[in-house]
Amino acid sequence: MIIDRDLQSYLVHEDASIQEAASKVAANRREIVFCVDGTGRLIGSLSNGDIIRWISAGAAAGVQAAVGDLCNRRVRSAVSGDRETANRLLREVLYVPLLDAERRIVGVARKRHPGEGIKIGERTIAEENASFLIAEIGNNHNGSLEAALELIRAAAEAGADAAKFQMRDMSGLYGKRKKGQSEDLGTEYVLDLLDRFQLKDEDLFRCFDYTASLGMQPLCTAFDINSAEKCKAYGLRAIKTASADLTNHELLQHIVDQKVPIICSTGMSTEDEIREAVKLFQMSGAEYVMLHCNSTYPAPFRDINLRYMTRLQEICESVVGYSGHERDVFVSVAAVAMGARVIEKHFTLARDQEGNDHKVSLLPHEFKRMVTGVRQVEEGLGSSLPRILSQGEKTNRISLGKSIFAIGPIEAGARIERHMLEIRSPGQGLSPNRIDDVIGQKARRNISAQTPLYPSDISELDESRIETDKLNFERPWGVAVRHRDADKLIKSMSPDFVEFHLSYRDLAINDAEFLAESYPCGLIVHAPELFEGDHILDLTTPDDTYRSRSIREMQRVIAKTKALARRFRKDAPTGIICNVGGFSSARFLTEEERAVREAQLRASIVELKDPDVELWPQTMPPYPWHFGGQRYHNLFVSSDDIAHSCQQLGVRICFDTSHSQLACTENGWSFDEFMEAVAPFVAHVHMADARGVDGEGLQIGEGEIDFGNVFRVLNARAPWASFIPEIWQGHENDGEGFRIALHRLSAFGGR
Repeated sequence: MIIDRDLQSYLVHEDASIQEAASKVAANRREIVFCVDGTGRLIGSLSNGDIIRWISAGAAAGVQAAVGDLCNRRVRSAVSGDRETANRLLREVLYVPLLDAERRIVGVARKRHPGEGIKIGERTIAEENASFLIAEIGNNHNGSLEAALELIRAAAEAGADAAKFQMRDMSGLYGKRKKGQSEDLGTEYVLDLLDRFQLKDEDLFRCFDYTASLGMQPLCTAFDINSAEKCKAYGLRAIKTASADLTNHELLQHIVDQKVPIICSTGMSTEDEIREAVKLFQMSGAEYVMLHCNSTYPAPFRDINLRYMTRLQEICESVVGYSGHERDVFVSVAAVAMGARVIEKHFTLARDQEGNDHKVSLLPHEFKRMVTGVRQVEEGLGSSLPRILSQGEKTNRISLGKSIFAIGPIEAGARIERHMLEIRSPGQGLSPNRIDDVIGQKARRNISAQTPLYPSDISELDESRIETDKLNFERPWGVAVRHRDADKLIKSMSPDFVEFHLSYRDLAINDAEFLAESYPCGLIVHAPELFEGDHILDLTTPDDTYRSRSIREMQRVIAKTKALARRFRKDAPTGIICNVGGFSSARFLTEEERAVREAQLRASIVELKDPDVELWPQTMPPYPWHFGGQRYHNLFVSSDDIAHSCQQLGVRICFDTSHSQLACTENGWSFDEFMEAVAPFVAHVHMADARGVDGEGLQIGEGEIDFGNVFRVLNARAPWASFIPEIWQGHENDGEGFRIALHRLSAFGGR
């Protein structure tokens, strides 16, 4: 149970209109408001369903009727402080108003949703967020402040989100003892370690300070009320309790009464005991996380029972986690896949030190490996939304998939029959599962033999038939072409220029076999990313051998560009769009590593300088797809980096709207501010929509970009920039995707 004290979003005056109440319901997203009089006394409730039924009934007063005339006056409520009644009512309703002696609303009780999470400092622990990884240092410092500080530093370097310690009032917990006084051997061993390895309070507080200074959250397990009060007085944002204290309701109640989130391990406890603790938390309106745990050191894998976490989450109705005492990291990584959003693992610098916790602790490099595994699993979990294809899958679907092909020529207007069709690779046209949709349809165009059929062949797509000579954009526009379709697209679309997308094989093509002697349009070239032998272009790498190969390949591209340029109108040096490199395989580069890459790029540009061409680095997404998989990109991603690089290198850029929107989404940047910053350096634009962090190359209007605003910024800041629609597979079917994109861009205000 949660008790909301901020009542503004819940309350509406009895004289307010239904329209005002509906607006508040829409704003608070809780589908209910409570009607009060002028003194704040409860009159009734009004749900979203009540409002919809009232409007649907067509009452004469409509949405201007007063809330007091419509509200349900038999609303169930509880007296403030009567948590038992509130909890009982919450089994039947979603919200329970809490009243004082004058029937004024002083709070609203509601259930905590598992996805809602809890807040620890600035970090929200919730289902959709990254797991909170705790390095449990405990007493592994063996009583040494210096060792404790070294452990904290190592935990930070290993990627921990928090470093946790332990605090006990030994005299309060165990009383005055004489050595050898009737303790069993296990207890005697533990108490001896605790007596020798406890840090003084002031040293623990220094550890908390140092933890926070390194960007981690300091945490502590409080074993008694006195220790819990010290942790709260210090200002810890959450307090941990050990498995042995799950039945210590007095301690649990004391912690939650201090209004601090509590993290509880559940080892050594029965399910009934877990339910009792959960009931205590819910009755108290506490923020809590329950950690599945097996309190054996080390825990045998067969006893861990990780599947119980699913049941634990049902019992808790809150976020859950895992506290592991097993050896190695794999169970903890698997726990994240099972729903854990807090992971706690013991942490040490050497397992051969005295003390039983060292034996089940991870070394720094092992904890770092666990962090890597957890983050990979989190990324891989994705979402349960309807499945969409990733960019890599789209690429492979074309090369490995199949589509419907015409065996022989089919004339426009002819009825398509099964014997006219075959199913084969590549998969660039209609999928084989659409064959029944095709059979019996009249062909809407002349379909050549051995070519795929497309969606527009069986349905009217007015956009794909747009006459591009009527677009009249105020800036030069063009289309992407390959040697095989350049002549056809130039003649059918009459662009201001074409952008040749070269493959490394195209560098050896005889242009005369595909192209006429001259064309009235201009030329831009997009350099290949991949060259023979799986060499991905990288003009920034510190590997001199690799960079030299990349420079040689780019010199071949320049030579090819100059040869092509003889066939096209030329008003200035020909632009060559280039993904200059700067990618990495395992992680993003550090600032120092990026500086090295920038220096290498500067040297490469000097070597490639040619008066007949101008290199235009392309803006990049954070996770680009190269042949060979997805990478991390480090240059020409952020607007600050782009502006700095353009000024230092003396270059202009190709602004890819899709790539840059992905970068803005990933990093939480404003796309409008991004455009304002890079626009002065834009020579050319790739127009494509984007969604999320890797949905690139989408058709215009099918993603998240406001293209009306794109044109407004470009018109003001880069009126000279040319553009093409760079839609995924836009060139297929005589440039159908490009035609649709141009039509939509015109409607968005691209004139």
